[in-house]
Amino acid sequence: MTQPTKKMSLIGLILMIFTSVFGFANSPSAYFLMGYSATPFYILFALFFFIPFALMMAEMGAAYRKEEGGIYSWMNNSVGPRYAFIGTFMWFSSYVVWMVSTSAKIWVPFSTFLFGVDKTQTWSLAGLSATQAIGILAACWIVVITVVASKGINKIARVTAVGGIAVMCLNLVLLVASIAILCLNGGHFVQEINFVSSPNPDYQSGLAMLSFVVFAIFAYGGIEAVGGLVDKTDRPEKNFARGIILAAIVISVGYALAIFLWGVSTNWQQALSDKNVSLGNITYVLMNNLGTTLGQAMQLTPDSAVALGIWFARITGLSMFLAYTGAFFTLIYSPLKAIIQGTPKALWPAPVTRLNVHGMPANAMWMQCLLVCLFILLVSFGGDTASAFYNKLTLMANVSMTLPYLFLTLAFPFFKAKQDLERPFVIFKTRGSTLLATVMVVLVVAFANVFTIIQPVIEADDWSRALWMIGGPIFFSLLATGIYENYCSRMRKQPQWQAQ
Repeated sequence: MTQPTKKMSLIGLILMIFTSVFGFANSPSAYFLMGYSATPFYILFALFFFIPFALMMAEMGAAYRKEEGGIYSWMNNSVGPRYAFIGTFMWFSSYVVWMVSTSAKIWVPFSTFLFGVDKTQTWSLAGLSATQAIGILAACWIVVITVVASKGINKIARVTAVGGIAVMCLNLVLLVASIAILCLNGGHFVQEINFVSSPNPDYQSGLAMLSFVVFAIFAYGGIEAVGGLVDKTDRPEKNFARGIILAAIVISVGYALAIFLWGVSTNWQQALSDKNVSLGNITYVLMNNLGTTLGQAMQLTPDSAVALGIWFARITGLSMFLAYTGAFFTLIYSPLKAIIQGTPKALWPAPVTRLNVHGMPANAMWMQCLLVCLFILLVSFGGDTASAFYNKLTLMANVSMTLPYLFLTLAFPFFKAKQDLERPFVIFKTRGSTLLATVMVVLVVAFANVFTIIQPVIEADDWSRALWMIGGPIFFSLLATGIYENYCSRMRKQPQWQAQ
């Protein structure tokens, strides 16, 4: 007799959602771009994006809990195969863009761990600029990860676990060190508390502030996986909606508190206005500053305070490097494997779907590797400074990773219109509430991306940034359409493939 599966409690569900969604590096980016004025955005979009979208995914995940194709099955059953494939391919492509972005950024924590500060902007290789040298290293990193991951990932599971624990501990370090500084300095904040305007001169206009919305949405990324937790929750009809709402409160308050705490140790104008500070190294700059300020508050000698700051930065660099490494080993094959095995096999040439002796789609992984390396080299040899390079990659990743939310959200009304589904979990009980939630999430995601893309064009006549942000998503949507049309053409010529 099989033992009944133990269900997650309400507290367990909240913790699961928190660890899946909350990212330590999001609050430093927010503080760098908007200062304290980032806080209202995080709270506002927990209400208008995080909660309704998570509840939608929970309904779809519960209804299609027996499907193995993941979000492809959700959209295929709700709308149709063409829509599902393009949406799923966009989801997959967002991770390709993430790999392009992060393969360059991973050298920042590595450099910080080695030297105590980010020195990537001064690196050179065979006469190449810093940006080009980082691009070469990033491409080599992708190749190495592909070699190892294609042989299976059992050996690197511990790296992922250690990295995750280390990054979670960074939140504790921020909290304890900031409280200690506050107590030692008599409750004094070094940054003026202002929730209305940003100290960053690039984020003063209304349009620039609206473009920040995509960062707030990105901070809640990963919630599409929440739908898979419905049948693992104790009394889901009662606890699941409550868990999502409480988790949203905990996460939004967590982000707000983290942003608030950075002002205890870091004055924006004094520490972050330097041109060498970027979205790529902001986490390590802030942690270095946190350690130095703590040393000063403890009345250590100037040299000792600086040394403490360097060790804070080094520990952060090691933690983030381990976390990024673990994420790479998972994401270099997991989305690829999902799209190949979740979609009809006839969509792909036979070599793409073939698994090696380790159960990995090695041929497809090497094709993906070549594509990622091509993107890396295109961006890194584009002529920007290293700081602008990191900022461009971050924006590129944010835009690409939020677009699949549009596909999933727009499929939700079609899912609700289905009559022959067993629905163990229902929150949106009327057509009106369904359409209201759909319109709200679609408007938030669409406007966030539109403002992010057009802001550099309107305010700085910077077409290059805008084109790079939309170039990736457009390329992948056209590629997905081409693959699907080729599949349909083959189906018409050889209908017997439909059975595959």
